Amino acid sequence: MLRIVLASIFVDDQEKALAFYTDVLGFEKKADVPVGRDRWLTVVSPADPDGVELLLEPNGNEVAQAYQQGLRAQGIPVTSFGVDDIEAEHERLVGRGVEFTQPPTRTGPVTTAVFDDTCGNLVQMAQRG
Repeated sequence: MLRIVLASIFVDDQEKALAFYTDVLGFEKKADVPVGRDRWLTVVSPADPDGVELLLEPNGNEVAQAYQQGLRAQGIPVTSFGVDDIEAEHERLVGRGVEFTQPPTRTGPVTTAVFDDTCGNLVQMAQRG
């Protein structure tokens, strides 16, 4: 059976992305391996340190940049993170200076919110129920 072990997002600056995803969002650095002028740089949830890793991948080519810019221009989040209490998480992140493009909004059985990750992406967080 297949399982997801790694997901990636393009970022415009790996160091800035690492700071945002760890210091602001609260993820933990898992891997940091030099790969030429870039790094294999992943973060994980502290609630599941052996779970799915998120690769902060440099957007160093035109295709990656066009993809990232196109999603952002359309208001489409590049990924989604699950939360247990979206209102509390929204409040916590706003307190840390995170800018939201969509506050918590109920859409059927899911409540979602969308924020700017400061690295070229919109990111959704979602709470079921």
